[in-house]
Amino acid sequence: MSVLVTGGTGYIGSHTVVELINKGEDVVILDNLSNSTIEVLDKIKQITGVLPKFYKVDLLDINSLEDIFTQNSIELVIHFAGLKSLTESIGIPLEYYNNNITGTLNLLKTMKKHNCKKIIFSSSASVYGLPKAVPITENFDLHTTNPYATTKLMIEQILNDLYISDNEFSICILRYFNPIGAHESGLIGEIPNGKPNNLLPYIVRVANGQYDCLNVFGNDYKTKDGTGVRDYIHVVDLAIGHIKAMDKVRNDIGVHIYNLGTGKGYSVLDVINTFEKVNNIKIKYKFVQRRPGDIGECYANANKAKEELNWEAKRDLEQMCKDSWNFILKSK
Repeated sequence: MSVLVTGGTGYIGSHTVVELINKGEDVVILDNLSNSTIEVLDKIKQITGVLPKFYKVDLLDINSLEDIFTQNSIELVIHFAGLKSLTESIGIPLEYYNNNITGTLNLLKTMKKHNCKKIIFSSSASVYGLPKAVPITENFDLHTTNPYATTKLMIEQILNDLYISDNEFSICILRYFNPIGAHESGLIGEIPNGKPNNLLPYIVRVANGQYDCLNVFGNDYKTKDGTGVRDYIHVVDLAIGHIKAMDKVRNDIGVHIYNLGTGKGYSVLDVINTFEKVNNIKIKYKFVQRRPGDIGECYANANKAKEELNWEAKRDLEQMCKDSWNFILKSK
């Protein structure tokens, strides 16, 4: 039996594939390569010694999705695939709703047809919108501030409704906070198409001279230094969270929801200063206006994942900054 990883050549997907192979799982990857490259497969092989089976398929193509399930015995799906830029989603909401929601519906229809009833869904802390307090627990009210987050929340609702209609399903919803860092080998990491939307990928590209200056969006939030505070989690810790979630969906039917974060909030200036310190590089930055849809402070209470999944983040901000820069150096 195989694990199907949608979006498996992407940033979080590729790191999770490495951990799956290391655990001895048989992996099948589906990706349309819209935000990743085929070379990632070779990097996975260099790290693990295994070249996973790969299909260049878009989830909007339900016929090709059917072929994958016909040709493979899929026991469990880890669903990463989707458009993921908060800012971009505000400008092109229809593309986000069509891609993320229709793609997921196609996947779930095909899973149900083939009696595959175990899924781990890549959700987001953005479903909490403007949280009433921090740290955020899984039972907080859910509301969104941008179309990207709304697609995540809608898919969570679809998964809940699916379980109500068919209680043989075992579903794990993982609400990520802010993944950064890269694999310690330096072979895989975050390679955004065009200008990065996320903080650390932009910092490393200022560090290597690709961009002159980092824009810091807002310095007037009600935080310790006025810049936005986020829960940054090492991507390898996040990937290991999926391995732990697999044990849950294999043993317990139902819908299980977990925050995956460190439980600590770091400001933008914390990240810049830490990156400068551990890599001995100065980062030029300037303050600009806040972005639409951004919030001031967002970090997790991850106690539920620790108690029920036996998972917690191990790597600190220094490690995240070191590994991100190492990936850029190895990519040259």
